[in-house]
Amino acid sequence: MIPQLVTVRHRRHDGSWLRLHVPVLPVLLLLSPLLILALLAGLIACHVNRISPLGALRGLGRLLWALPGTHIDIDDGATAMQVHVR
Repeated sequence: MIPQLVTVRHRRHDGSWLRLHVPVLPVLLLLSPLLILALLAGLIACHVNRISPLGALRGLGRLLWALPGTHIDIDDGATAMQVHVR
């Protein structure tokens, strides 16, 4: 299943957390022109490195299907961020 919602928590300077819920589909629709350019760049990179574009696409699909339920925590001194993919 492709993720529907990404929750990002960012610790502010005062120690409180800012929580953002980002819906994936509207963001993809807004960024679709950039995604088309990224797809073209990926096809060129596959051609230059002699990699099967279908194999690369299959690998990307497997990565997207594995994302739901993923938790990423980054803590570096005064900066902390948590990302939860649902």
